[in-house]
Amino acid sequence: MNPQLPGSSSKAKPAAIVLGVLFVLALVFGLWAFSSGQSYKKNSDAKVALAVSAAQKKQADEDKTKYDELAKQPYKTYSGSATYGTVNFNYPQSWSAYVDQSSQSEPLNAYFFPGEVPGTQGDASYPLRVELLSTDYAQAVAQFTPQVTDGSVKSSAYIPPKLKSTVNIQPGVKLDGAIGRNSSGTTQQGSMVIIKVRDKTLQIYTETASGLLDFNNIVLPSLTFVP
Repeated sequence: MNPQLPGSSSKAKPAAIVLGVLFVLALVFGLWAFSSGQSYKKNSDAKVALAVSAAQKKQADEDKTKYDELAKQPYKTYSGSATYGTVNFNYPQSWSAYVDQSSQSEPLNAYFFPGEVPGTQGDASYPLRVELLSTDYAQAVAQFTPQVTDGSVKSSAYIPPKLKSTVNIQPGVKLDGAIGRNSSGTTQQGSMVIIKVRDKTLQIYTETASGLLDFNNIVLPSLTFVP
């Protein structure tokens, strides 16, 4: 047996305590690091899943927009009666039309809508409305004076692009903003062109903000009539 050196036992105890403390600290740190790693992984996975979902939604929205645009072509053409100035314009293939020509005072009253046309007695807002009225042009424009005055509607002179070189064309007016209200009293934000067609007044307009793109890019650029 090796004789135990005096004081060796008392020195070993502090060392063992230090090692024990270090072991506990290392164990705690290891558990903390593992827990943090798991939490980071969960957060990272959640962020990745969210990013993937957002990217998929964006792609789906882009695909739908492309499909909707392709579905609009080739455009349909409305051709009006020669008796009332042969009003003509294009509109999307995916839209349907309801045209009422039964009134002498309003020989053209037309509603256009994607898919099926909703009932005209409801509170629907239409992406395209066309009216040929017996109302005097100046009177038709004057009804929007309050809205132009309070700034809810912007007014500018307008001639359809295809008719700018036509002789005897009388400039009309283009109104943008709160052009009307539906039967429920909801303000309709859209755009309207009022222009004289022979002894009648043509009002062609969109009652929806979502219809502005088609109105400005398809309908108005194709609009023609015989003054």
